[in-house]
Amino acid sequence: MIRTIQYAALLFICLMAGTVSKAQTADDVVKKYLDAIGGETNWKKVNSIKMIGVIKANGAEIQNNTTIAKGKGLRQDWSINGMSGYTIITEKAGWSYNPMQGTKVEALTADQVKLYASQLDVEGVLVDYKTKGHTLEYLGKDDVEGTECYKVKATLKSGVQQTMYFDASSYYMIRNSQKVTVDGKEQEFAINFSNFKKLPDGIVMPMNVGLGMGEIALSAIEVNKPVDDKIFKPNN
Repeated sequence: MIRTIQYAALLFICLMAGTVSKAQTADDVVKKYLDAIGGETNWKKVNSIKMIGVIKANGAEIQNNTTIAKGKGLRQDWSINGMSGYTIITEKAGWSYNPMQGTKVEALTADQVKLYASQLDVEGVLVDYKTKGHTLEYLGKDDVEGTECYKVKATLKSGVQQTMYFDASSYYMIRNSQKVTVDGKEQEFAINFSNFKKLPDGIVMPMNVGLGMGEIALSAIEVNKPVDDKIFKPNN
């Protein structure tokens, strides 16, 4: 009996070792992630996404709508206490308007545009990542607030690096971390994702996005709705 148990235990360990070894490639983790969020086929059908929700920070609620259109740009509109502002990002330029800081539209710096460039990829940087010029590196396992995760570093074509954490059981990405430069100082900036929901279009997206200063709670996501190109031009 003891020998049988020992053999079974050894066999189990060997099988588990084979499973872990198989998972220890970035491509394997990313494939399972893409399958978990609806599959590459469904994501390649996405041409635009509009996310409607609120940013909850420091006891305040800021209405927030973000629209992304493939090959065109990203626009984030926000409003609080009767004031409204926006940020626009395109492949080559970006602008920001914040009435609490002045009455003029401010052009974003080249570094800021570069930093946010990956957000223009409406299907996500991991879909056909090699074709897009990105590279991946598997970094092993890590713990994110008690959740065991696979850790993958992505170096984007722009040179920006992101560290992605995938739940080892669901393969959802629950954290994306990257280094940003603020006021001349390099800082680690992490975004957490939770409350995943499958949309009628077959794709899965997080309805809650945790930021360092608060959280974005989405109430609705619209996929492939018509988008007017004019919204990606500054209007102040």
